[in-house]
Amino acid sequence: MKIDFNKNSDGLVPAIIQDAKTKTVLMLGYMNEEAFEKTQTTGKVTFYSRTKNRLWTKGEESGNFLKLVSYSLDCDQDTLLFQVNPVGPTCHTGSDTCWNDKNTTSYGFLSELEQTITERKSADKDSSYVASLFDKGINKIAQKVGEEAVETVIEALDSNDELFLYESADLLFHYLILLQAKGFKLDDIVAALEQRKK
Repeated sequence: MKIDFNKNSDGLVPAIIQDAKTKTVLMLGYMNEEAFEKTQTTGKVTFYSRTKNRLWTKGEESGNFLKLVSYSLDCDQDTLLFQVNPVGPTCHTGSDTCWNDKNTTSYGFLSELEQTITERKSADKDSSYVASLFDKGINKIAQKVGEEAVETVIEALDSNDELFLYESADLLFHYLILLQAKGFKLDDIVAALEQRKK
């Protein structure tokens, strides 16, 4: 596919910049054909600055470059999506993104659950199940994960899918508690799995 730089009279196409690892959208810029070619040649994302009326390589002053991983073109051939490895914060304000968001990996609901566990572990142990488990210590938490694992295996061998999913959810919930009790997070597990992939 060929990029349609002529669709707009200014010869520019939007370039959406996304972190290749976290999938966080970092910024939006514009490219003309020359900026696109320079990005390909140097491996550093280069835009056409509409305010400076010139090519502008992100990081040319700050050192916070956007290292090109890959790119794709949308169905209308007039918008680019770049996957990058950012070096430092992306926004000129010092923020990770131009929307002032943190550039962290999110596992959707599992990240929310992990945050809820973090918040509840210091709650009143009489009113919070999570806090009561942390209060009982690592042995109790590990034992609970073992119990939930056995129950999940038992249900896996049965034909009741609803009970299997219920026990699987219990196992995952308690495993997330165990991770935090050991001082780890989901990111650590993902990193360990990524190491095995190499």
